[in-house]
Amino acid sequence: NIRETAQANKGVHIPKSTKYLKDVHFTEPCGPFRWYNGSVGRCAQAKQRGWMQGQRLKNSGEFLLHVIKNAECNTELQGLDVDSLVIEHIQ
Repeated sequence: NIRETAQANKGVHIPKSTKYLKDVHFTEPCGPFRWYNGSVGRCAQAKQRGWMQGQRLKNSGEFLLHVIKNAECNTELQGLDVDSLVIEHIQ
């Protein structure tokens, strides 16, 4: 589940990624599954993102939210602009 959530955030700016992860964690009922999608059901919310299969990603969204918050704090300590950062590699 974490891989699928991480790939959905790859190539996205930090503020947009945190908004997506908060939506997945609190409100959105379904996130897309692209690669490891065996035994994953279909849902209408995944179709909105262009995929057929999806599942609730509450725990992995919470974990990645903590990882991105940690990256935000590290960039602020280094004196960089957080809004201009893009997630290039995430696992």
